[in-house]
Amino acid sequence: MSKNPPRQKQHSMVLPEEAEARHVSMSNRLARSAQGLNLAEKRLVALGLAGTDSVPLNHLLLAANAGWKMKVTAMEYATTFEVDPTTAYEQLKSASEKLFERYVRYEVRGRRGQTDQKKFRWVSGAHYAPGEGYVELNFSPEIAPHLLGLRSQFTTYKLRQAAAFDSVYAWRLFELLKSWQSTGFYTTAIEDFWDAMEAPPSCRKDFKALRVRVLEPAVQAISAKAGMLVEWKPVRSGSRRVTSLEFRFRADPQQKLPIEEDEIAMEAAKQLLLGHGPLMSD
Repeated sequence: MSKNPPRQKQHSMVLPEEAEARHVSMSNRLARSAQGLNLAEKRLVALGLAGTDSVPLNHLLLAANAGWKMKVTAMEYATTFEVDPTTAYEQLKSASEKLFERYVRYEVRGRRGQTDQKKFRWVSGAHYAPGEGYVELNFSPEIAPHLLGLRSQFTTYKLRQAAAFDSVYAWRLFELLKSWQSTGFYTTAIEDFWDAMEAPPSCRKDFKALRVRVLEPAVQAISAKAGMLVEWKPVRSGSRRVTSLEFRFRADPQQKLPIEEDEIAMEAAKQLLLGHGPLMSD
């Protein structure tokens, strides 16, 4: 008698007021790999991944064999990314239609020293429900190892830190830097940076174009919207060609993020409810 295949777990959406406080977690390898997503698709996937923040660990472990489903609503999308409902519907529909064709790509070194390319799909299915305003994502079993593992090997950030980005380049550079947060230093060969950022051909041929179109706007957005101070410099070879990039980064001590302001306000409200009044310092 054959056994029934494991059933997929389906998890409900995260409430809009909770979504931005959720964490997006992924393996460092995934954070540093070519992800193949445009901004709307990145937002949709991030909301889906943020939803796993509330999923019990034993359910995620089962997902390694069966995959799992997440629901993202247009209301949640509009609230998190501060777009109007019509735009949210349009972006969700477009992103869900294209997401099934997107995959993660990275290279691994084989036993004989050869380089092999690995790739897997983000989702095994993506369904947009017309008139109901939601997308259902079926995360594939292949992505489960990149969402589970030792904390030291994972990149984690609050969705609110990235929600204000209006460029996928800023979001991707932010993830790359966060994956090296323990050191505050990130160095990369220029070719690897092109691949991770999925820079267009024009930016690969001309470093000035890469600097103007990708690097400088991304660094400015991260500094302004994610509370991170970033310094970078190109490293040139003897021929003056840029061969690698170096980044140094740290939290901006002068900037309070909305996250911190919300936490301060919540703590003050808690103290008032307890009858202690606002916390004061000398």
